[in-house]
Amino acid sequence: MKYASLGEFLNGAKASYAKGPIALIFAEDAVEVDSTLRHHIKTGFNPVVLLTDDAIPVAADLADKIFRVRHDVRAEGAVPAAVNAVIAAAPGVWIYYCFNAEYLFHPFCETRNIREVITFHTEERREAMLSYVIDLYAGDLNSHPNAVSLDGALMDRSGYYALGRVDPANHNHPKERQLDFFGGLRWRYEEHIPVPRRKIDRIALFRAKPGLQLRPDHTLNDEEMNTYSCPWHHNITTAIVSFRTAKALRTNAGSMYDIHDFRWRNSVAFEWHSQQLMDLGLMEPGQWF
Repeated sequence: MKYASLGEFLNGAKASYAKGPIALIFAEDAVEVDSTLRHHIKTGFNPVVLLTDDAIPVAADLADKIFRVRHDVRAEGAVPAAVNAVIAAAPGVWIYYCFNAEYLFHPFCETRNIREVITFHTEERREAMLSYVIDLYAGDLNSHPNAVSLDGALMDRSGYYALGRVDPANHNHPKERQLDFFGGLRWRYEEHIPVPRRKIDRIALFRAKPGLQLRPDHTLNDEEMNTYSCPWHHNITTAIVSFRTAKALRTNAGSMYDIHDFRWRNSVAFEWHSQQLMDLGLMEPGQWF
């Protein structure tokens, strides 16, 4: 179904998102929109909501499987504003958000769906889940000038690190169980990435509640929901494999002429399997086996 605005969707489709989990897909362009939608439908989200402008095409067979909402994704603050509107309209519902050409992976996603993950995570008294955004990129930029290739996707197998997240309200002491994570193309090509956008961590999956707000840096205004684990043991984390950074570096005028090949000695083929991400330490199964 199509809606002319996010407000129209939130007012007119309450029965469709009352239980969730909701996937909000923000399409900034037409690249791999269909594959992004199909992936998250298969993952188990219901409903899947595409927020974009009218010019972005979607495959005909997807029309009755998603909700399409007209939204200016590129406007300043448009993404957190939209997510916060959904939070306010759907208290108690689990919400996930990402962009086109991004794909969520959770531990054992080949045999377990997102509803099972959320059920387990909730039983552990956790209301949010940390995601690492792992850059994907095409190996052959001559054949794929926008750096997007599902069949030939590469990723970095190393070069990831974390720094303590300081608390300005507490003399810049580190926040408890919070870290800023870095790596991938945002690290290797940091001269082209503004400092606030170099982190690769995102609280992309969480349960809405009154007063909760998503901030522009992909964290929430509830500090416990920004933690990577509870105080007692490790918790599940997820990975969002993403062509978004590679695509931006190859299409932005300030960087496209400086980059002819993203490959380096630590590039490996992405296998589109959760076990690879867990083996590389890019996703945590926690106590879920």
